[in-house]
Amino acid sequence: MTAPLKGYTILDLTHVLAGPFCTVTMADMGATVIKVEPPESGDDTRTFPPFKDGKSAYFAAINHGKKSIALNLKEDNDRAIFEKLLPRADVIVENYRPGVMERLGYGWETLHAAYPRLVYGAVSGFGHTGPDSKRPAYDMVVQARGGVMSITGEKDREPVRVGASIGDIVAGMFLTQGILAALLDRERTGKGRKIDVAMLDSQLAILEHAVALTTVTGKAPGPSGARHPSITPFETFHASDGLFVIAAGNDRLFERLCIALNLPISDDERFATNPARCQNARLLKRLIEAVTLENTRAHWIAKLTAAGIPTGPIQTVDQVLKDPQILARNMVVDVLDKNGRQAFKAAGNPIKMTDAPDPTSRSPAPDLDGNRGEILRWLEQS
Repeated sequence: MTAPLKGYTILDLTHVLAGPFCTVTMADMGATVIKVEPPESGDDTRTFPPFKDGKSAYFAAINHGKKSIALNLKEDNDRAIFEKLLPRADVIVENYRPGVMERLGYGWETLHAAYPRLVYGAVSGFGHTGPDSKRPAYDMVVQARGGVMSITGEKDREPVRVGASIGDIVAGMFLTQGILAALLDRERTGKGRKIDVAMLDSQLAILEHAVALTTVTGKAPGPSGARHPSITPFETFHASDGLFVIAAGNDRLFERLCIALNLPISDDERFATNPARCQNARLLKRLIEAVTLENTRAHWIAKLTAAGIPTGPIQTVDQVLKDPQILARNMVVDVLDKNGRQAFKAAGNPIKMTDAPDPTSRSPAPDLDGNRGEILRWLEQS
């Protein structure tokens, strides 16, 4: 089996989350990722808790399988090393504010002229164009400004941040897609491209129903809690021992749900179609819960699953990490230390590909500048 990105070299100048999430995905697919970090401090996430044996689990989760070299790109000797790396690279990835790479002498125009095959991936808060391009941003800022917080949380309550850092993570995913598309295009044209991904743009791109509702009705939706605003029933329901999820996404599934619950309302004009069910969502929820409160979550999940209705528990993270389906898909992997022993747990690679390796462990997250000797020896071989 051959990893799909084996033989590709990525220069990773990114820090914190959006960029490193992109490059760890490519490392999982076989690319050699050389993490270029500032001396002394390195990536900020090296200082993020929790720690184990003095090392950050956060850093390890998104930087495993990479190599590290510490370079000060304002210092002549380190610039010389970096400029030996550039012709060996297929991709350079950075998440500085727009203009920083240009001031260092390594902006897109300069690099493309010198290395026309090099793919240049950039992720930033607001992108490389527009009036706010040079403003700083973190995940919280783009979740707020991008509209995601406005639809997250309970109705008539204050907006809340999505628990995962989707401002960074989604941008990292889009950057990965762009880089892979540019590498494919390079096979045809022989030339690299620049990919410019903004965290703010990425938030708008995932708003789906909210954009549709706003542009058609002229009214922006607010938070709807656990309920989908355009599909009913598609939310949480109470059983006798707590909440579980039912997602009956079409009329056929709703009819099956009514049969499974012995609730003869599928032909009722208030519920016969999805638009009608959305109009009467609160009433429908009360009717369904009058039944589901009579038994446990496990009972209803088993019964509805047998009827082919999408349903499931609301799991905590520790429960997810033990979920048999998650484990069967190799989605919890070991991050090893330098001695080959398990040091951390991390999420696996969700991209499953035929004839590609999907090992149960990942090589260590690098120590700051930990691969300097190896990288310098590699450069001398060319």
